[in-house]
Amino acid sequence: MQEYRNNKKIPAIIEKNVLKALSFYPELKETKIDFVFKKRLKGSVMQAQPLFTSLLRRRTNRSYRINISAMFRLTHTVTPIHQLPDEIMIGWIGHELGHIMDYESRSNRGLVAFGYNYIRSGAYVKHVEVIADTHAVSHGLGAYIIATKRFILDHAELPQAYKDKIARLYLSPDDIVEQVKKLEERKLREQTEAAK
Repeated sequence: MQEYRNNKKIPAIIEKNVLKALSFYPELKETKIDFVFKKRLKGSVMQAQPLFTSLLRRRTNRSYRINISAMFRLTHTVTPIHQLPDEIMIGWIGHELGHIMDYESRSNRGLVAFGYNYIRSGAYVKHVEVIADTHAVSHGLGAYIIATKRFILDHAELPQAYKDKIARLYLSPDDIVEQVKKLEERKLREQTEAAK
């Protein structure tokens, strides 16, 4: 999986999980992405974004950052993020890489409009979160995304406001299971047609 390290800055403590998530996205193999620990991210655990300065260059020369909260804050305790189970970390990172796939499909002007709409419209936020999950599922990360969603929604120590936000803005585990099922059915149909 070392081939996925190219043009990436990854903290050693999460490298294994980042490389695993990246391995589902061969299209991002050469994409510049920095994975950066932050002391605190307001309202998020992870956050993918294009580097503003790279919006002044060609789309092919864009750079991205995935900010990662160094600590996973629960109601009464704090856990270093790297101590979360591997499948949860891979799912979370895989979702953020889904955002980068979405960003890659947009022009620089389209990304500026994206940022504007993201700030102004809750419906738009939900729309782009569904796009990120859909990218992750279509790239084979369905089981990881489901595990991450269940971890969040079923975790007794997570603040209810955060759970409510996740339930409101993101696909539910059942929706993701349905997406995985449809993807598998489509692949089976394609294989059957190819065998004819």
